[in-house]
Amino acid sequence: MSRRGPKHFAKLAFALADDDEPADTDVAGFHERVLAAAPGDDLLALWRRKLTAWDFEQSPSWSATAARTPERRAEVYGKLALDEDLSKAFDAAVPVHTEPGPVTISRDFQPWYTREHAANRSFYWASYERLLRRKGWPDAAVSGLDEAAHAVVERLADPTSDTSYGARGLVVGYVQSGKTANFTGVTAKAIDAGYRLIIVLGGTLNLLRGQTQRRLDMELIGQENILGAADPADPDALVGIDYQDDEDWPAKFVSFGARPSDLGAFDIERLTSRDRDYMSLERGISALEFEKPDRTRPLHDPANLHAARARIMVVKKNKSVLEKLVKDLKKIGPILGEIPALIIDDESDQASVNTTDPKKWEDGKVTRTAINGQISALLKLLPRAQYVGYTATPFANVFIDPGDEEDLFPRDFLISLPRPTDYMGVQDFHDLDGFEGDEGEAEKKHVRGICDSTGDRLQEALDAFVLTGALKVYREKHGVPSEPFRHHTMLVHESVRMAEHAALALRINTMWHNSAYKGDGHTRLAALFERDFRAHADGSLPTPETYADLKPHVSRACQLINQGGSPVIVVNGDSERDYAQPDLDFDRTPNVWKILVGGTKLSRGFTVEGLTITYYRRTTQQADTLMQMGRWFGFRPGYRDLVRLYIGREEALGRGRNAKTVDLYEAFEAICRDEELFRDELARYAPLVGGRPQVTPAQIPPLVAQHLPWVKPSARNKMFNAELVEVRSPGKPIEPAAYPQDAVLTSRNTERWKSVLAALSGTSATCVLRPDETSPLPRSFQAATTLIPHAQLLSVLSSLEWEDGNVLAPHLTYLSQLDGRLAKVDDWLVIAPQRTQHNRIEATVLGQGPFSLFRRSRQSGKQSFGRISGLEHRLFAQQLIERPDLASTGDSFPALGATQGIVLLYPVVEAAQDDEVKAVATTGTAATDRVIMAFTVIPPKAAIDTKKQLVRFRTKDSTRPDAVIVNAG
Repeated sequence: MSRRGPKHFAKLAFALADDDEPADTDVAGFHERVLAAAPGDDLLALWRRKLTAWDFEQSPSWSATAARTPERRAEVYGKLALDEDLSKAFDAAVPVHTEPGPVTISRDFQPWYTREHAANRSFYWASYERLLRRKGWPDAAVSGLDEAAHAVVERLADPTSDTSYGARGLVVGYVQSGKTANFTGVTAKAIDAGYRLIIVLGGTLNLLRGQTQRRLDMELIGQENILGAADPADPDALVGIDYQDDEDWPAKFVSFGARPSDLGAFDIERLTSRDRDYMSLERGISALEFEKPDRTRPLHDPANLHAARARIMVVKKNKSVLEKLVKDLKKIGPILGEIPALIIDDESDQASVNTTDPKKWEDGKVTRTAINGQISALLKLLPRAQYVGYTATPFANVFIDPGDEEDLFPRDFLISLPRPTDYMGVQDFHDLDGFEGDEGEAEKKHVRGICDSTGDRLQEALDAFVLTGALKVYREKHGVPSEPFRHHTMLVHESVRMAEHAALALRINTMWHNSAYKGDGHTRLAALFERDFRAHADGSLPTPETYADLKPHVSRACQLINQGGSPVIVVNGDSERDYAQPDLDFDRTPNVWKILVGGTKLSRGFTVEGLTITYYRRTTQQADTLMQMGRWFGFRPGYRDLVRLYIGREEALGRGRNAKTVDLYEAFEAICRDEELFRDELARYAPLVGGRPQVTPAQIPPLVAQHLPWVKPSARNKMFNAELVEVRSPGKPIEPAAYPQDAVLTSRNTERWKSVLAALSGTSATCVLRPDETSPLPRSFQAATTLIPHAQLLSVLSSLEWEDGNVLAPHLTYLSQLDGRLAKVDDWLVIAPQRTQHNRIEATVLGQGPFSLFRRSRQSGKQSFGRISGLEHRLFAQQLIERPDLASTGDSFPALGATQGIVLLYPVVEAAQDDEVKAVATTGTAATDRVIMAFTVIPPKAAIDTKKQLVRFRTKDSTRPDAVIVNAG
């Protein structure tokens, strides 16, 4: 039962059986053993591990079914020749994990890193995998990491190839979601496969670099490689060796039991340490002189490569440090061309991308920023170097100057990691399916707006910090594992100015000492507990019934927060001393319970452990700056229900005539929508068609530009070389968001829907949703409905006018072929939902109706609306599309049929409040220039040909088909 695939279990068991133990081969007895197994049973754990690994494996040679599906599991049972009862027993014990895996957009590549190849050389990966399991990682998480890391390594160049090639790739994770674990796995697999020089670019501060070094040392490099030849029992031999003062040494550092070279593997030599960045090669050039048993062959020849030690360095993204590294490498000589190297760039959109203005380049010669120039120099020196960037904010890497072929554009692959289980992210703070102005469940639970009417709420935020600390102490006392409660922090970010940070820290200190947490302050805490934290508590976690039960733990929380004499730490400078404060060292300090005042310098890569309360009011017009401050995302085991975001909803931006008020929560949501859309687009077009990719990395910019109008080529005299011609959406919603703002265009577009409005006028139907995963109960809404022929809908959609180009054009190319050329759609069920009776505002439109008017508002600073269609309306439509053979339980809906699609139609008034909508409907008739006819079109699932290709591009410059952008002239 290897990674080569499942085999006939009974036959294999008989073949391997020991005659003295016939029970081992008794399948009936095995069945009983599985049924009787306790949750921690070793046999069941082994089968859980194997079944999960087979479930997750992407495109294995032994299977034609999709990973993470019941079909894959059924195929596994078939190959194991398990009977139905035993299969059911395993299904109950090891359910199929159907959550999405990594999404990969890739060029064609030459397969070399097969599962068999990986299994044959897996010393460091096997060690890392064992460590993850010891740390309590579930099988699904380990298998998911295995598949994601494998997907990266198989797209790197074969390290033993005679031909040198440097792949460029990008891995997109989520903010504070465990990207380090992924690149540690990639590093383990890469050195096992033969990569012998690993350069990790680990942040812009020594603290960040040191954190990354420590993580790799602890989880991958291990005790024996750190100690080298030193005797751990000899104190004199340990002088100058890392981690002798670290409370986790040696217990939490991986150990192989002996030097890897003594176990038939190879050693790792560290060229940097926890406290020492790359200065210069301590032993001179000899540190990079690789031993070659056969000097007649190059280093990358397998006879030499697999005997050589690997070198690993973790270096800061600092101009002088990288210059020293480049200078030393230049001294090495021709062997540089023989070294398979891997450069991993953590937070690759920070400092690495070339952001110089092309208009200022002299004679068209590229001018590079300092860090970008040094990375480019490294890649030139190492022709066998592979570059893999890691980031949670991919736009900088994907869209800044993709035409610079020596830059870091991910020309070979882009891998989007799935949202991890138990991760607290965008969907936990923003109701992306809701509408602007409506408070959804996520907002109610975790977001506390700061407005003129609320006051600054800083005292409340401070009280929330104390309360949540007390609740953590309470939960620890009631059996919740205490490790996640080791640190407890609050982040306050109001300004970018250092002087203001000092004043704010003084104010918080004063507020803390005046808060009377030993006296009258309990009245405030009790009120806040009742209205907020008890109301939104997780029922599966211990929470006191009354504040009286919590009160005894408040003093302990205050004691922890105030230890060291002050509850506040200011972190706001470029210098290392800001980050070297003992109270801020999450690795070496047992309990960091502090309020951190600062801002941008608490940068990406720096994880604020135990962050529970965030107070954010800093205004900025830079999307990346705002995204960097999304520190409230991450893993919050045992206390995710306690997390609160206090955020400015009416903050002043600019001065004088340029002054305006901005909603920071709304601005952040707009960025999140863009990023979620980016991930959705990648997932949609990732499946191969005929064994070939539908989309390559070079086609991502024009593809996403279709939905994000701000995505442009890097210079005015350039354009995207790939033009999006057609997008096919069988069974998937087509929902434009960027409707014209011009009143004349709006009026003309509304008039083009007149024939459809006339057909809808006077009709009424009850739309009933079947129970599903969103609700166990049926739900319903009222709507006007009609059927219209395909040609009529196509005529309306084709006549619509748009600003900034026809956003519907690639979809119209597809829809126009549903007359039988590509597939056949006979007619479309048009559904115009009505708002609930309580909220309904009605008016006639073009003399038809009346219809419900819907309120929507555009995203902050954009032409685009957020979500147009209502969640229940969309779910109802999707249920009809998914089961076209099944009649709805509504009074007017027979089975849809395989050749009918659905249109959701909304008369939309652009407004922030319902009073503005009522004003439009005052006379009972809505003016055509005030009503945007917004729509969602869902073609039937059968509306596709047998090739199932979903996207089609045209290359503008056919002589350069792989170029991302070309000159427009």
